[in-house]
Amino acid sequence: MQQKQGLLATKVGMTQLFLEDGVCIPVTVLHIKDNRVVQKRVAEIDGYDAVQLAYGEIREKNINKPKKGLFAKKNIEPKRHLREFRLDKQALESFTEGESASISWLKDAGSLDVSSICKGKGFAGVMKRHNFAGFNQTHGTHESFRGGGSIGMCEWPGRVMKGQKMAGQMGNNRVTVKNVRIVRFNEDDRILCVRGGVPGGKGALIELRLSSRKPKVIHGISGPKEEKGLKNPMKASKAGAKGGKK
Repeated sequence: MQQKQGLLATKVGMTQLFLEDGVCIPVTVLHIKDNRVVQKRVAEIDGYDAVQLAYGEIREKNINKPKKGLFAKKNIEPKRHLREFRLDKQALESFTEGESASISWLKDAGSLDVSSICKGKGFAGVMKRHNFAGFNQTHGTHESFRGGGSIGMCEWPGRVMKGQKMAGQMGNNRVTVKNVRIVRFNEDDRILCVRGGVPGGKGALIELRLSSRKPKVIHGISGPKEEKGLKNPMKASKAGAKGGKK
C-alpha cells in the first residue's frame, strides 16, 4: 500500500475563479476543519505504520461505546469520523497524539488524490447506469424501448455470466479522483480550492492524499510549466520532415 500524507476535509460546494491570465475555471471549495491525532500505529505492535485522525463534530450521546472509550482514553473531544493514513516511520514522528495535524504541507503540494462517497442515484436502468443505447423507437419494438436485451446464452453455460451489465443500484460508493490540481490554499481560513469537481455532495467527508503523479499544467497559476515542443510523435515527425524539405 502506498504511504501518503493525508487529511480530512468537508466539501463546501463549487464556484469559479479567474486566474492571472483571465481564464475562468471551475473549482471545488473544501474546508479543512480540525484534524485531531487520536493514535499512531507502529509496525512493531500493529504490523504497519499509520496515523489515525478524528474529524467532525458530534454530540456525545450519539457515539457508540467503543469510540467513546477510545476518546476518553486519549482525553480527546469526541469526533464523528475516524480515518487512518499510512505513513513511513520518519513522517509518523511529526505527529503527536492529542494535537491537531498540520496542514502546512499543502503549500508545497501540487496535486492531490481525492476520495469520498459519491452521490447515490437509487435504482437505475441500463441506459443511465451503463450508457446502453436502447432499442429503436419504431412500431416493430414492443414494450422494451429501454430494456437491456439478452443476458445469457443457450443450453451452455445455462447461467448468467458474472459481471453482466444490468439495472441496479447506482452511485453511493467510494470514488477516488487522481491528480486533482490545487488552485488556491488559504492556511489561515483553512480553505482549499481544487480544480474541477470531486465526489460527494455538499457537506460530504473528503479524504485528501498527496498525489504521486506529476501535477497537471494549468495556465495562470504557479506550478509546473508546460513543456515546449510537440508531444505527439507523429506530429513531431511530420514537422521535422517539413523542416528538412525547406
